Amino acid sequence: MNNTTKGYLYGAVAAATYGMNPLFALPLYEGGMNPDSVLFFRYLLAIPILWAMIRWRGRDFRLQQREVPALVVLGLLMACSSLTLFLSYTYMAAGIASTLLFVYPILVALIMAVFFREKLSLLTALSILLALVGIAMLYRSEGGETLNLVGVSLVMASSLSYAVYLVGVNRPVVRDIPTVKLTFYALLFGFCVFVVRALVKGLTVPDHWYLWVNLLALAVLPTAVSFISTTKAIQYIGSTPTAILGALEPLTAVFFGVTIFGEPLTSRIMGGIFLIVVAVTLIIVGGRIGTYLLRFRKLFPKLPRIRKRQMSNHD
Repeated sequence: MNNTTKGYLYGAVAAATYGMNPLFALPLYEGGMNPDSVLFFRYLLAIPILWAMIRWRGRDFRLQQREVPALVVLGLLMACSSLTLFLSYTYMAAGIASTLLFVYPILVALIMAVFFREKLSLLTALSILLALVGIAMLYRSEGGETLNLVGVSLVMASSLSYAVYLVGVNRPVVRDIPTVKLTFYALLFGFCVFVVRALVKGLTVPDHWYLWVNLLALAVLPTAVSFISTTKAIQYIGSTPTAILGALEPLTAVFFGVTIFGEPLTSRIMGGIFLIVVAVTLIIVGGRIGTYLLRFRKLFPKLPRIRKRQMSNHD
């Protein structure tokens, strides 16, 4: 197997595992847990995993004083994105929610155009139009029914929070922090949000072993496995192809939503999903958005050319 094939396989695994959020979250809801409790335990279990990854890479945990406020803000953004997404699952089909979340690259492009004066190209404008048409198709069904407005608002808030987070991690104050270390502290500071919410609203502790399995799966697959696979994919094929493979995220969520949870899949929904995926792909291919979507190069050093040839010959 050559390195390019490996890269595409890693990219597919990264996107598919991230799209498994609803697969593990919805059974936890059915087991009596609320989104706050699910995310409390997800962050609690994911933090030690990232801690172990940092230790494995031989990195330290030290921060400069000027980096701490920025990481606190990034942690709050991450927590906000997680909470609003998981809340949206209680108002609408998880597959549609995950598809709407996928518009975050377009929001990144808009943020860069409005606040950082990055030129808005004709291709970007076309992508935005396609995405809006796709969202409109998802919002109103063939029978005239509309999605829950609260659910749509929540998932769009999640997408916007994530877009701001992606722009933030590329700002000079935190740009030189290794990604796994940055993510560790973002999760750590974000976890404080769920600790406070647990103190105020109470915490639901799983009372069956299979619920703990779902929580552990949430921490491992959409977090650690997806993260590591993304870094390996970028190492082999680069950020833009890896970002394009991110289209498997909503497709995975829709697949599990339809096959396991009985969510509807009409021609209108399929058309809306198709337009959103095309719009985001055009945005990634046609601009520099890949540098904002994927920031994992410093986690795994680039392989020297000699070593790559050796690996290819060995394969």
